[in-house]
Amino acid sequence: MPRATPAKTSAPSDRWVRLTQGFALFSGRQMKKYWQVINIGIQNTLVYRVNFLFRVLFGFIPLVALLSMWRVIYQGRETSVAGYTLAQMVSYYLIMTVVDALTAVNEDDWQIAADIKDGQISQFLLKPIDYLAYRFCLFTAGRLIYAAVATLPVAGLILYYREAFVLPPDLATFGWFALSVVMTALLQFFISYTMALLAFWVLEVSTFIFIVFAFEYIAGGHLFPVDILPPAVLDVLYLTPFPYQLFFPVQIYLGRATGAELYQGMAVQAAWVIVAFLLARFVWSRGIRRYSAVGG
Repeated sequence: MPRATPAKTSAPSDRWVRLTQGFALFSGRQMKKYWQVINIGIQNTLVYRVNFLFRVLFGFIPLVALLSMWRVIYQGRETSVAGYTLAQMVSYYLIMTVVDALTAVNEDDWQIAADIKDGQISQFLLKPIDYLAYRFCLFTAGRLIYAAVATLPVAGLILYYREAFVLPPDLATFGWFALSVVMTALLQFFISYTMALLAFWVLEVSTFIFIVFAFEYIAGGHLFPVDILPPAVLDVLYLTPFPYQLFFPVQIYLGRATGAELYQGMAVQAAWVIVAFLLARFVWSRGIRRYSAVGG
């Protein structure tokens, strides 16, 4: 008597698995593996510690110039410019520097593109390690070292401008600020990671990276608080992820985003993080498929 064929059970598609596998990367035994990557990243950064130190210190020159410029601007005003007092404006740039030190992508996108162009990406296809998680660990290591080195000059500037430096209104505000900074780091990394993956299709990604950087620098609030722009322009900017890459967490710290505006902003920022993550997974899966097809 012939045996009955067992019914096939449905399984999630391979594409969906690839898109969502990163949510469980940092659990169980996987955690130890990625902590080792962070440790390696810290050691690699410290190899060039003198160059790294000078790069951090010279990075504060534009900040000092901006603070000096705004102090001159406020000398001819009564109390505020575009709704910002001098103390709020000084604090904006100082806290912006702190957020930038903790979240900005340094050379990660260039390194990812180089891995693809040089064929180094092949080794990660043979190892039990997720490339996105691997790169995020290296990104985290770089941010930890950069923030540690930047602590002293930032503290010095805060001390120098102590009469014009404001603290968050309460502890809850600081908690929301800290959570927003974490999401800012994730958003910055996922966007840069996705842009670097374009190296699967084009030989040179520098143009794309510079375009995104230019938008981030202006629309993210590096140069000036974006809410000094006309409301119509600001409404358009809030449809993009750029204000949530720097400007929004600083607004939380200053107590300028409260109540419904705070909750809505946090929800939108979280949504952008999820979208950026899923897009990074999708582009990776398509890129690897093309890479394998051409014999990578």
